Amino acid sequence: MDNINIIIKPLITEKSTHQQNTRNSYTFQVHPDANKDQIKCAVEKLYEVKVVDVRTQNRKGKPRRTRYGVSTTSGWKRAIVVLDENSRIELF
Repeated sequence: MDNINIIIKPLITEKSTHQQNTRNSYTFQVHPDANKDQIKCAVEKLYEVKVVDVRTQNRKGKPRRTRYGVSTTSGWKRAIVVLDENSRIELF
């Protein structure tokens, strides 16, 4: 798996924006099969920053009502990446 396919998209919410300012951590949606080492390498190469810590969460899909009953949305994986105090990602 290459670096471009590991990071799907950055997640921009109120909570993630607050963590960017206070803890220098950024949140990404990542490929479900990616591990912490792969996520760390991908962020370091794509954004040219120094990563200190990576935390991951597997998010379960939510139930949704459809015309024919109840189905669920697909699950996904979130990664919270903590950067070195001298590093910043200017994308956000």
